[in-house]
Amino acid sequence: MKTLAQSITANAGSTHQGSINTQWYLYLIENKLGQLYTGITTEPKRRIAQHRGELKGGAKALKGKSPLVFRAVFKVANKSEASKLEYAVKKMSRLQKDNIINKGQLNELPCIKSQFDM
Repeated sequence: MKTLAQSITANAGSTHQGSINTQWYLYLIENKLGQLYTGITTEPKRRIAQHRGELKGGAKALKGKSPLVFRAVFKVANKSEASKLEYAVKKMSRLQKDNIINKGQLNELPCIKSQFDM
């Protein structure tokens, strides 16, 4: 039977080391049909490449709906906050999402989309 100290040591290799300092982003993507998709990621450029089918791992909801373009990207404090914001944005109406895009601001967060335009 493992002691508590052995369990902690054994699990140390499988923890998300460095994840405390990982930067998270919330993004809104528009597809060729004009629909908005909201998601979170640690790497916006990689994520949109996945959604476009350039890399493995894109969302099924976006398959075959290219071209895909970022409409907004926001830097978020951590994964927990990103997830909470994602949930809130997904519940918003299209008009509310368009207002976020047009204002370039979500709550107090400024849009940083220009850093990820490709």
